[in-house]
Amino acid sequence: MATLAQLNAMIDRWDEQDDARRIRSRPRTIGEYFAAEQPLLAPLPGEPFDAGRPFTLRVDRYSQISVRTNCYSVPVRFIGRTVRAILHASELIVYDGRDEVARHERLIAKGGTRLALDHYLEALVRKLGALPGATAPDQARSAGRFAPVHDAWWVAARKAHGERDGTRALIEVQLLSRHLPHEHLVVGLAAALRAGALTADAVALEARKAAEADTTDRSSRNRLRLTARRGRL
Repeated sequence: MATLAQLNAMIDRWDEQDDARRIRSRPRTIGEYFAAEQPLLAPLPGEPFDAGRPFTLRVDRYSQISVRTNCYSVPVRFIGRTVRAILHASELIVYDGRDEVARHERLIAKGGTRLALDHYLEALVRKLGALPGATAPDQARSAGRFAPVHDAWWVAARKAHGERDGTRALIEVQLLSRHLPHEHLVVGLAAALRAGALTADAVALEARKAAEADTTDRSSRNRLRLTARRGRL
């Protein structure tokens, strides 16, 4: 398994498959026995129990915190400040007071670094030349958050506007991801690239069109399902 999330998903599938298993010659499956037992179980506590390990940490000049030999990024506005981090079995969550400011999949090996490109965008706007060699875009590519269409649009934007302004346009596009779903932003980038529209405003317009079309499609599918259900009744 490449990630803990994939391992957990595989274990969930095993659990589902195990529901259909019978133990020796017993008349019911494991899932059937549990369905009979479940109503007899005591309810869960009203207050959830947090099994994570807390840390109070200072954000370094690279906008990172160090947790058990591994480094994780937080937004650059927290450089020099103290934040609270909760380390869980599969993820790390970082808080400023009660507000969640970062969430990362936990690194298991020692000496690793996990960076989110979004955490560095404000700094990259001021230092545009740092983006091509930065580690955060590479990790975003590996995670599927910086798709090939991002690179293609960036190449076209630099060709049209020059290295500096083309890179600034890409960062403005990345800032849109804070307000637009990733899948709609990718569609918007592809549409803008086809049209030769190499500005963040054009990408935002195409992404919103994709979002509206998606909403319309979902509404149509829901109406069709409702009509089919009524027909069966």
